[in-house]
Amino acid sequence: MSGFIAPGATLGVMGGGQLGRMFVHAAQQMGYFTVVLDSDPASPAGLVAHHHVQTGYLDEQGLARLAERCAAITTEFENVPAAALQALATRRPVSPGAAAVAVCQDRAAEKRHFANCAVPCAPHALIETAAQLDAVPDHLLPGILKTTRMGYDGKGQARVGTRAELAAAWVALGGVSAVLEQRLPLAHEVSVIVVRGADGQIVHFPLQQNLHRDGILAVTQVPAPDVPPSLQQQAIEAAHRVAESLDYVGVLCVEFFVLQDGRLVANEMAPRPHNSGHYSVDACELSQFDLQVRAMTGAPLVAPRLHSPAVMLNLLGDLWFCADTLAPEVIREPDWARVLALPGVHLHQYGKTTPRPARKMGHLTVTAASAAQARAVAIEAAGLLGLPAF
Repeated sequence: MSGFIAPGATLGVMGGGQLGRMFVHAAQQMGYFTVVLDSDPASPAGLVAHHHVQTGYLDEQGLARLAERCAAITTEFENVPAAALQALATRRPVSPGAAAVAVCQDRAAEKRHFANCAVPCAPHALIETAAQLDAVPDHLLPGILKTTRMGYDGKGQARVGTRAELAAAWVALGGVSAVLEQRLPLAHEVSVIVVRGADGQIVHFPLQQNLHRDGILAVTQVPAPDVPPSLQQQAIEAAHRVAESLDYVGVLCVEFFVLQDGRLVANEMAPRPHNSGHYSVDACELSQFDLQVRAMTGAPLVAPRLHSPAVMLNLLGDLWFCADTLAPEVIREPDWARVLALPGVHLHQYGKTTPRPARKMGHLTVTAASAAQARAVAIEAAGLLGLPAF
């Protein structure tokens, strides 16, 4: 293959979190060496990579060291500065590219891109000045105010019902550039993960149905139990258009809302593997991380087949604390033995030594012969862990 980077080469990843850790595992399984750039000496990915460049994303010497070691570079964190990716791209293939990542890092640019792709999103208004705040149309309230940059897992957001609440929330968020989105009547939250190569080849995973709690993904079910096939296909086609129009290379997740009237609207996108795709490690012939490696090395992108229905439960640091206290002296280990006694359970922990409330510590995937069986076992596992049913 022309341009193919064969196993034995070294692949780099910007970011040392759990997504980087799972990328490193996938790359190493295929025979690649790995290097992680992250400032945290105990980063989950840095602990398992062959090399760890311990520095910030914009450190010129660190970027040079990464480029010297690697044949190609990817990212595992949506807020890696686009400027760092642009600098690396002068020396090595970088996927996704800086221009595509820059769109995903700015909610206003992201919404403009959705519109250019004929993908509807929630009615909204950009707020960067007090005058724009005063000019917000009445029909956007009640709404959700979101900073245009640096928001994820519910961070940088506030629900507002009145103009007074909107003004107070904007001040509380620092008066930074923000988008006010009209609050819509939601039926379901779903996501589509697509993978696109430099040659334009594109594949996708099945539609994932997601449940969020406090802005953080809690449960993913595949196949999506409550979304009709026609709407699933609509979401998949929309995600393809978004990736193609960005000239995207790599793994891209597009999140959608299914409204109570059956309409589909785009929420946001993540230029990396996604929490809602973690089930693919255990339930698909190729995981999102396998395809991340393939996309950045120019290997063929084989369509991933779901071989088992699956339910994924996010495991947050709250599980390590007693329900009535968050005091660090009462940290306890969840009862993994009882959970692992259930059929089809796959436990993944991320190598983080210190649990904290709302911190992603791992995930649990349940696979079974049928979606009903996977859901039943996942609900039992959630009960053993003290998680709410779904």
